[in-house]
Amino acid sequence: DGTDVVVQPDYPDNVVGSVEGPPAEPVDTAFAAAAHVVSATIHQHAHMPAPMECRGIVAHWRGSELTIWAATQAPHEVRAFCSRLLGVPEHRVRVIMRDTGGGFGQKVVPLREDMCLMLAARKVPTALKWIEDRRENLMSAGQARHEHGTACMAFDADGTILGARIDHVQDVGAYPTPWPVGTAAAVGMIFPGPYRIPASTWTTTSVFSNTVGRVAYRGPWQFESVAREMLLDVAARRMGVDSVELRRRNLLRGDELPYTNPNGMPYSHMSPLDVFEQALGLIGYEAFRREQLDARASGRYLGIGTCSYVEPTASGMGYYGTEGATIRIEPSGAVNVYVAGGSTGNSLETAAVQLAADALGVPIEDVNTIQGDTALTPFGGGTGGSRSGSMIAGAIAETAATLRDRIVAIAAHQLEAAPDDIEVAHGRASVRGTPTAGLSIGEIAEIAYSRTHKLPPGVPAGLEASGRYKAAAASMWANATHVCTCEVDVTTGQVTLLRYVVSEDCGPMINPSIVEGQIDGGTVQGIGGALYEQLAYDDEGNPVTTTFLDYLIPTITEVPMIEHGHVETPGPGPGGYKGVGEGGAIGAPPAVVNAVADALSPFGIEITCLPATPAAIVALLDARSAATAESDA
Repeated sequence: DGTDVVVQPDYPDNVVGSVEGPPAEPVDTAFAAAAHVVSATIHQHAHMPAPMECRGIVAHWRGSELTIWAATQAPHEVRAFCSRLLGVPEHRVRVIMRDTGGGFGQKVVPLREDMCLMLAARKVPTALKWIEDRRENLMSAGQARHEHGTACMAFDADGTILGARIDHVQDVGAYPTPWPVGTAAAVGMIFPGPYRIPASTWTTTSVFSNTVGRVAYRGPWQFESVAREMLLDVAARRMGVDSVELRRRNLLRGDELPYTNPNGMPYSHMSPLDVFEQALGLIGYEAFRREQLDARASGRYLGIGTCSYVEPTASGMGYYGTEGATIRIEPSGAVNVYVAGGSTGNSLETAAVQLAADALGVPIEDVNTIQGDTALTPFGGGTGGSRSGSMIAGAIAETAATLRDRIVAIAAHQLEAAPDDIEVAHGRASVRGTPTAGLSIGEIAEIAYSRTHKLPPGVPAGLEASGRYKAAAASMWANATHVCTCEVDVTTGQVTLLRYVVSEDCGPMINPSIVEGQIDGGTVQGIGGALYEQLAYDDEGNPVTTTFLDYLIPTITEVPMIEHGHVETPGPGPGGYKGVGEGGAIGAPPAVVNAVADALSPFGIEITCLPATPAAIVALLDARSAATAESDA
C-alpha cells in the first residue's frame, strides 16, 4: 500500500514483477456452471526463520588464497559467489562449513554482510570475523511469509471441486534474495494441491517495501496450502458440509496417479487419500466430534483442523540437479565418506554414515563422514529444498556400488570363488554358505593398497571412488496430512493445542528418528506462524520486534507431543527416498488456524488472517458480538 513511497527508483510502482498461470477461460466456464462459488482473501504477516544460530562468517587471506568459515547451507555456492565477487579463481577460495544451528533458507546465499566481509578481509593483515546477534538477525537477516491472496473455488451440488484460482501478492522487502519471485510462481502452480481439480489459474505479484528483504524460508511456496486449506474449511461451513467429507470427495486416490494438475505439475509416487485417512484414524475424528459437542454444552470451545498438501522435494533443476560423493576405504579398513553439504540440524552426517554402511556391508561405527569443506568434498548444492536425504542417498549408492564391486572382485580372486558367490556383510567378504572362508574389509584394503600384486586383472589399486548422481525426476513428490485439535478460551482468546498428528509419505525412511525430527521441527515453526510470530514496525518504519521478548516463538510448553503416522510410497530414485524437510512448516499453519476457526464456528466467525493471536481472536469475537447486538436492535 502507499505507492507514493518509491522503494527502488527503477520500479516507480514498487512492483517487482508479475507472473500468470494458464488461461482463465476454462476456470471461468467452471465457475459459471457451479452450484457454489466460494472465495476468501487470506492474509499472512511477516515472520522470521529465527534459526538457533544466527549468521556468521570468518575470512582470512594467506597470500593469494582466501579461507572462509561460514554459517551457511551451501559451502560450494559461497565459494562460487566469492570467486565472482572478488575476481579470484575458485581454486584459491576455500569455504569451510562446520555444524550450523539451523538455516531454513536464511543461509542459502551470501547476503550483504557476508559480501562486505569478503571485500574487507583483503584490507586487514589477519582474519576478519563478523557474528550476528539476535537483534540484528530479527531486524535484517531476511523475512518471509508477508503475503496475501484471494482464493476462489467452484463446487458442484455434491461438493466436487470444478475449478480454482488464486491471485497472490507477496512483499519481498527492499533487498530480496534471488529466490522469492521464482518461488512465488510455485504458489500458483501448486495451489490445486493433492486434490482432483479439473481447471485452475493463478496470478502472483511481488512488490518492494521499506522492510527487510525476503528469503526462501522453509517451504517458501507454503501460502498455496494456507490459502487452499483455509478456503476449504470456509467453503464447508458455507455449504453446510463436514470439512473432512469435503476433502475426502476430492483428494486424489493412488489409482489416479500419475496425475498432472491443471497447472502442469506432474504428480507421482504419492498417497494423498491414504495419509488423510490414516491421520483421521490416529486422531480419532468421530470421537473428537462427540467430545466437542459435550464440551460446548459445558461452555468449552474445542476445534479440529486439517491440512493436506503436496511437497515438491529434491528439485532436479539447475545446480540442484546433481549431487556428488567420494568414498575412500582407508588401508585400515575404515571408511570415509565425503559429501558437499554440512549439517544444519538435519542429521546429514548420520544419514550419510548409515547409507554408506548399508551399501558397503560394514559396521556403522567403521564409517566417518567429512562434509562442508570445498577443498575436500565434491561439488554439491548443499542443504535446502528438502534435497539432502534423497540426493546424497543417490550419490552414495552409485559410489558405494563401484567400491563394493571392487571388494567383491578382490575377495573372489583371493578365495577362488565366483563373484556371484561372494557376500559382503558385517565388515567381511565371504563365500556364501561358508562364512569361515572370508576376508575382512581391512584385509581387502591391505591388498588394494600394499599387496597390489595380488589384485585380479583389471582391478585398479586402492579403494576410492567418486560418483555423481543425477536426480531421477524434476521433483520427488512427498505428501502429508496434519490434524490438530485445540481449545479456545473465548474470554481471553488464548489457544491451547491439545493433540497434533502428522501422517507423512516421504517414501521409505532412511532413519525414522531423523524423519520425525524434521517433521517436528517444521511443525513447531508452522505453529509459531499460525499463533505467535509477527514482525512489527512502528509508524516511522522502525522494527519493534527485535528480541524474543517481543517476537514470540513457541516453546515446549505451548506445543503438544507430535504423533506420527507413515505411508511409504517409494519414489523413482535410489532407495525410493523422498525429501521431508519442509512439509511440517507447510502443513501446520492452516491446520492450526482451521482448528481455531472450528472452535469458534458457533459464533459465526471466519479467520482469514495469521497469526491468530489472543488479541486478534478477542477482536473478532467483540466485532461479532457488536454486529449481533446491532442487528437485534
